[in-house]
Amino acid sequence: MERAAASSGTVLIAQMTDIHVGFAPEEKPEELNLTRFRATLARLLDGPNRPDMLVLSGDITDHGDTESFAKTAELIRDVPFPILPMVGNHDSRAGLLGAFPHVETADGGFLHYVVEAPLGLRIICLDTLEDGRHGGAFCEARGRWLADRLGEAPDQPTLIFMHHPPVVAGIDWMDPAPNEPWIERLREVLTGQTQVQAIHCGHLHRQITTSFAGIPLGVTPSVAPLVAMDLSPIDQNVPDDRELITTEPPTYALHRWDGESLVSHYERVGDWQVLARFHAGLQPMIAGMFAER
Repeated sequence: MERAAASSGTVLIAQMTDIHVGFAPEEKPEELNLTRFRATLARLLDGPNRPDMLVLSGDITDHGDTESFAKTAELIRDVPFPILPMVGNHDSRAGLLGAFPHVETADGGFLHYVVEAPLGLRIICLDTLEDGRHGGAFCEARGRWLADRLGEAPDQPTLIFMHHPPVVAGIDWMDPAPNEPWIERLREVLTGQTQVQAIHCGHLHRQITTSFAGIPLGVTPSVAPLVAMDLSPIDQNVPDDRELITTEPPTYALHRWDGESLVSHYERVGDWQVLARFHAGLQPMIAGMFAER
């Protein structure tokens, strides 16, 4: 179990997901996904909301290869806050451990672990990888592990990260089948676990908000190019020229915990124009807004 450094008043947990380093390494001067990752990381480091920790919630690489993991690890080598890496279906456990040897290995070789964050928040990172499968997995061994971890602290506020969303979101070619056994197994473990504040996932490359087993569930958009927004049914045997992947900007999440409430923010990373700043002319307006509290 790891313990993250404390901060004052609130805890900011950044989440980046689906970076897919190594997708097109032949690109010059740098592959697109690495450039997008670099820009997103710079926003965290140089922007106004430096987090207390960063969760990399799976598909860090596109092929699970040592070189891509090494590139990622080198880029974040000097990051001044803890990194919580996780495997997705494009990753490999061996590759992740080679780049991040501090990650704990649970029974069965699964890479899931618990982090005690500041202000009493407990973070559980789940391994939903099944080698050779695009969709998620949550076997009986993983079910027992999660049930045991939740049973250790039934009254402690808990935040769960996992790569695969256990829900049908309506993006046909990315979704699981309804009621897949792994989803039902996870539902059984989580039902009634009122200490779980939220579940946050990746995999779908879009921002999605729903619930699962009575728990708020969010999907953070990808750092790599996003999946197109198309909720119409798809026929796998009839190519219909629909959009699949777009160049929408990279996006990350900031999950803010104040000791009582968890709130999630999402920011796209781009060259935005600032339309207003807090200068003397706007001070009366800001003061008036505070006066209304």
